[in-house]
Amino acid sequence: MIRVAAPLLALLLAGAADPEPPYRSSPERRTVEDRRDWGRWLGPFRARLVPSMMQDFGERYLYAPANAALPPPRKGEQRVVFLGDSITDGWDLAKSFPGKPYVNRGIGSQVTAQMLVRFEQDVVALRPRVVVILGGVNDVTGFLQAESAESITANIEAMADIAAAHGIAVVLCSILPVNDYSDAARNVVAERKPAELRAINDALRALARRRHFAFADYAAALADARGRMRRELTTDGIHPLPAGYALMTPIATKAIAWSLTRKNPTP
Repeated sequence: MIRVAAPLLALLLAGAADPEPPYRSSPERRTVEDRRDWGRWLGPFRARLVPSMMQDFGERYLYAPANAALPPPRKGEQRVVFLGDSITDGWDLAKSFPGKPYVNRGIGSQVTAQMLVRFEQDVVALRPRVVVILGGVNDVTGFLQAESAESITANIEAMADIAAAHGIAVVLCSILPVNDYSDAARNVVAERKPAELRAINDALRALARRRHFAFADYAAALADARGRMRRELTTDGIHPLPAGYALMTPIATKAIAWSLTRKNPTP
């Protein structure tokens, strides 16, 4: 029979009852209660959307069949991918740019973090010469996650970095102005603060200048004297009508043409 000194036995028993927790570098997660009233339409939409994004945050499944069916660019083809949210999603590129090999990869309600997640699949794998990146207007609402102007700009720069690493020219776009001039747009300005949108646009313009990217300044063409989207260009304060897209088309055309004259970008 082996005798164990009482103090040592107590120490051994304490260790067995209370083992040292496993090493973990990260701190404890916080608990957040979302008590915001998202409204009669947006609330149910968000409730349906969030569980789906737990399976596929970037919603890569949406364009997967179209990407698989899209053949590689032909020799000499100057393919351009337009990446964005509902403003891009609702842009009829075939009508605005007839005969051009332009590919629409906009998804309504998306934020820039989602666009970044799907960038490899929806842009790089399609082997375009140019990518036109327009996003951020949903981020500022906190619809999916809390973002600052700095983090939104960082997401867009990360997409530009990926493009540059693959020799794809980049067009950065200003976020469109918003307004609250109609009943349908009543809460738009409060949720998408124009001052924050302007700060992001200033940061994107500076980024384009620093990195030698093209910059499509849609905001300047669509804004009224107050800096809001012109009344006749939208009904809901966010999405442009055909007249708005008509103003955006030559701006995009000029930015793409400038990009195509550049040598392959570098990170």
